[in-house]
Amino acid sequence: MALLATSFNLLFGYTGLLSFGQAAYFGIGAYVCGLMLMKISSSFWLAILVGVIFATLSAFAIGFFCVRLTGIYFSMLTLAFGQMVYAIAFKWYDVTGGDNGLVGVPKPTISFFGLISLDLASPLYYYYFVLVFFILSTFLLWKIVHSPLGYILQGIRENLERVNFSGLEVKKFQLIAFSIAGCFAGLAGALYAPFASTVSPDVVGWTKSAEPVLMTLLGGSEVFLGPILGSWLFLLLKDYIISHTDFWEIYFGITLVFLVIFLPGGVMGFLGNLWSRVARR
Repeated sequence: MALLATSFNLLFGYTGLLSFGQAAYFGIGAYVCGLMLMKISSSFWLAILVGVIFATLSAFAIGFFCVRLTGIYFSMLTLAFGQMVYAIAFKWYDVTGGDNGLVGVPKPTISFFGLISLDLASPLYYYYFVLVFFILSTFLLWKIVHSPLGYILQGIRENLERVNFSGLEVKKFQLIAFSIAGCFAGLAGALYAPFASTVSPDVVGWTKSAEPVLMTLLGGSEVFLGPILGSWLFLLLKDYIISHTDFWEIYFGITLVFLVIFLPGGVMGFLGNLWSRVARR
């Protein structure tokens, strides 16, 4: 979930594009990976690769149309495409399993150059396997946002017209950011499928797309590590409240509203401001 939120923030925090359809690429990665493992190949490496490729190509195709709009129109179009993906997952029973989804996605044994085998049926092994992917992906995203491409994206966020006047093709760079975000969201989905052992249409629905938005707002969109902290807080609050009441949505919603109103920069933004005041004193 931290990887999904961080991929979303490449669009929102660094490019200024609010997408309500990020779960579509997460779900595409999950479905393709699950189908590969269940029906085509037992190779987890191949399943992850194909899932990421499908998610990236889907993001490129959808982003080609979405980046032609701005503001709320862009956001609504991403939501519309996300719901189209949800409808396909829900209706295409022969491939996706319809409302039942894919059930029984295996946790395969992976091999490293034929020298070491790792049984991912062990939760501990699977955790560290995902952790390695998360660290490498986060490092790549960090390098991207601190590269010339990342500075162009931040320039687009700050003042789109000035970037246009400087001779750079804004739509092209927005599409690149859209595709990269879809790529890492697809990777998160591909890693999720064997972990959950099932992939249902819920993973591509609009409610799932709202989760990285809330995680990023909680942690702070202007700090690279914000979405990572936000995902941890989101899941922690959700699990804690669920364990104490059946009406967890009410209390969870109140908590989120409180945090968003009184910490508009997110927790990381608040901590950054606090540190600045202490340093000045």
